[in-house]
Amino acid sequence: MELNDQEQFRRDSLNELRAMGIDPYPAAMYPTDAFSDEIKENFQDGVEPLRKVCIAGRMMSRRIMGKASFVELQDSKGRIQVYITRDDICPDEDKEMYNKVFKKLLDIGDFIGIEGFVFRTQMGEITVHAQKLTVLAKSLRPLPIVKYKDGVAYDKFDDPDLRYRQRYVDLVVNDGIKETFLKRTTVIKTLRKVLDDAGYTEVETPILQSIPGGASARPFITHHNTLDIDLYCRIATELYLQRLIVGGFGGVYEIGKNFRNEGMDRTHNPEFTCMELYVAYKDYNWMMDFTEQLLEKIAIATNGTTKVKVGDNEIDFKAPYRRLPILEAIKEKTGYDLEGMSEDEMREVAKKCGVEVDPSMGKGKLIDEIFGETCEGTFIQPTFIIDYPVEMSPLTKMHRSKAGLTERFELMVNGKELANAYSELNDPIDQYERFQDQLRLSQKGDDEAMFIDQDFVRALEYGMPPTSGIGIGIDRLVMLMTGQLTIQEVLFFPQMKPESKD
Repeated sequence: MELNDQEQFRRDSLNELRAMGIDPYPAAMYPTDAFSDEIKENFQDGVEPLRKVCIAGRMMSRRIMGKASFVELQDSKGRIQVYITRDDICPDEDKEMYNKVFKKLLDIGDFIGIEGFVFRTQMGEITVHAQKLTVLAKSLRPLPIVKYKDGVAYDKFDDPDLRYRQRYVDLVVNDGIKETFLKRTTVIKTLRKVLDDAGYTEVETPILQSIPGGASARPFITHHNTLDIDLYCRIATELYLQRLIVGGFGGVYEIGKNFRNEGMDRTHNPEFTCMELYVAYKDYNWMMDFTEQLLEKIAIATNGTTKVKVGDNEIDFKAPYRRLPILEAIKEKTGYDLEGMSEDEMREVAKKCGVEVDPSMGKGKLIDEIFGETCEGTFIQPTFIIDYPVEMSPLTKMHRSKAGLTERFELMVNGKELANAYSELNDPIDQYERFQDQLRLSQKGDDEAMFIDQDFVRALEYGMPPTSGIGIGIDRLVMLMTGQLTIQEVLFFPQMKPESKD
C-alpha cells in the first residue's frame, strides 16, 4: 500500500510511541465517568471543590502555546475544551510526555483519555483541566478537517460518494449527520412503543424463503448448498405474518430487512427496512385511522411537532388525511376515466399520457404505471389513495360495495408511497385464483408477478379471521421525519457501486 506523507508520518509516530514503551492501542478498560454534554449542563460556578472527571474521546483540534495547550475533545455526546499544561501532566522532572508525546507524536484524530477537574476559563468556556493524559488509540489517517482561508473552505468532506462509502468519517467531521441517525432511532423506538402499547406481538420470520411472496417485486436469489435448492431473500414478511394470524395471534408485527433486486435511486435501496403489522378482526378503514394516530405520535416524538420541513414543502402529519380512490385520482390529474376500460384502451391512455408500456403489462400494471407517472408525485400532504382494482391487488379482499375493486390503500406523502395496506384476503379459493392470475402474468414476461405459495393457501384453508395489514417503509419514514431528500442520507451504509481501484 502506497502511503502519502501524512500517513507515513503517523506510522513513524506510532513506532516512536512503541519505542518509548507507550502502547498506542492499550487493551485495558479506560474508566470514563462523564460525557461532554452533561459536564456542560451540570457545571455550576463558584462550587467547591471543583468536580473531578475522567473523559475520553477524539482530539479534533489543538492549540499549543509553549508549556500550555488547548484541545477540543469529541466524545459520543459532543465536544468539550481541554486545558493541558506540561507541569500538570508531567509533575516530575521527566517532561517527555508533554514535550514529545503530546506536542509531536499525537495527531488530530487520535483518541486520548483525560483525568482532571472542570472549571470556566476567563473567556467563559467550560473546560476540563487535564491532570493526566492517556493515549488510547492512534489514528493512522488524517481527518478531513475543514480549514478556512479568505472565506473559502478547504478539505470539506462533502462529496456524497465519499460520505456514503466512508460513513465513519462523515459521522466524525460533519455536523448534523449523527443527529439524523439518532432521530432514526427515535422513529423506530416510538413505532415499536405504539405497537407494543396496543398489545401487538413483535415476531421474527424467515429472511431466506423458498418462495418470495407478499409483494410484486424481483427477488435476490441465492443457493443453499446442503439442501441443494435455490432460496430467495424475502421481498416482504406478509405471508408468514398472516400464517401467525391463522395460528391464533391477535396482532403481530415485524421490523426487519426486505430485499428487492430492482433499481436504485434517491428513494430506493435494494436492502431496506420495513414494518409490517397484521391485526385480526380489523379492516382497512380501521387501519387508516390507526396509521394517522401512529404517524402523529412519531412526528411529535421525533420533532416535537406534527409539521416537518422536507425541501421546499412543509408536511403536516396531523390527522385526518384525505382519502381518494385511485381511479378518481387518475381522472382528477389526467382527465381520463379508466373505470370499465379494456386493457387495450388503458394502453392507449398510457401512451397519450407519455407513459411507457410493454406487452407484458396487464390492467393492474398499466393502472400502476399511469398513476405512478402522472399522479403519485403530486400528493405532498399525507393522502390515502384507496380502492385499487383487483388486478393490482392479488392479496386484498374484494371491496364490500364496489365491484372490481379491493379494500386497499397506499399512503402517499411528499410525492412517494410511504405505506401499503389491505383488508386481507382470507378466502383460500379466491386467493388461489388470484395466484393463478399472477402466474399468467409471469408467463407473459412480468418478472415482478407473484409466485404461487401453496403452503399459504393451505394455511388459509384452515381459516383466517378478517384481518387488516399494513407495511410501512421505515427508511422513507425517516427521510420524512428528518427532512432528507435521499434515502442514502438515512442509511448508515447504503448500497454502492464497487469502489474504483484507480
